[in-house]
Amino acid sequence: MISVTHSISISEHVVARKVGEDMVLLNLESGQYFGLDTIGARVWEILESKPQTLSEIGAVIHDEYDAPRGEIENDLVLLANALLDKKLIVAD
Repeated sequence: MISVTHSISISEHVVARKVGEDMVLLNLESGQYFGLDTIGARVWEILESKPQTLSEIGAVIHDEYDAPRGEIENDLVLLANALLDKKLIVAD
């Protein structure tokens, strides 16, 4: 299970396309698609620049959206674990 201190990065075998405000991810190894809403898409865009911890990503999201930092980090942990389960990201 990933925590806010884990550094995450995008798996090599994933392609992503923005669709409106959302993002569609494709795992090329499994052929499975995964959809991200607007904030999930923003998280993915942040990850595209470089691997980061969930805490670092949370700080960016907190600056851009009006939500409590703890709530953001809890949501990021849930999202990251779902992405890890689908092998869309890797954690260090």
